[in-house]
Amino acid sequence: MIKVDQVIRTDRKSIALIVKRDGRLVVRAPINATDEQILSVINRKTTWIEAKQQEVLSSYPQTSKKEFVNGEGFLYLGKSYRLKIIDQAETPLKLGDFFFIDRFFLPKAEEVFVKWYKERAYDVLSDRVAWYAEKIGVKVKVKVIKITSATSRWGSCSAKGTLSFPWRLAMAPVPVIDYVVIHELVHISEKNHSKTFWNQVHTLMPDYENKIAWLEINGHTLNL
Repeated sequence: MIKVDQVIRTDRKSIALIVKRDGRLVVRAPINATDEQILSVINRKTTWIEAKQQEVLSSYPQTSKKEFVNGEGFLYLGKSYRLKIIDQAETPLKLGDFFFIDRFFLPKAEEVFVKWYKERAYDVLSDRVAWYAEKIGVKVKVKVIKITSATSRWGSCSAKGTLSFPWRLAMAPVPVIDYVVIHELVHISEKNHSKTFWNQVHTLMPDYENKIAWLEINGHTLNL
């Protein structure tokens, strides 16, 4: 059976199958499309999907794990910064013109980076959520913002108003972060991906589909 990694419902008229550069299958479907209709399209296109997945995996270099060596690039808010390993740093990891990491912490470099990204993600997302919540006039108070290690979604909104975002989102450009924030804030009043939901998102960000496309193409690079 073909695995579906993500279903995106928008105000479109047909079902589209997209095979990402890392081989993941994304389905873009009309708001009212049923799971049975989506499954029917996938079943008809199984041969094409499998061939396309083999093609992209052989054509595009897959993102490899970071090695944490001098000169390696790390993203923050859409910009890549080179890593410099230094001795006796004031903090384990610091961002300036470069990412500076203390040599002593290299054995735990991934852990140090994740902690740094989580802290920055919380600061950035708290600011963007507060700004857009006021702009939207959200009636339900956002109670908590959580930073998670999720890898399959860019945000979620609980029934109690808790917004959750992955720390990896801190690597994305601010306009892309804003789209995710808007998406989840609108979910406070519109629980489903209805036409009303997407109309509200469009009002706040007319080019939101460009941000969705950016995440589809580049999302796999937002990792360590």
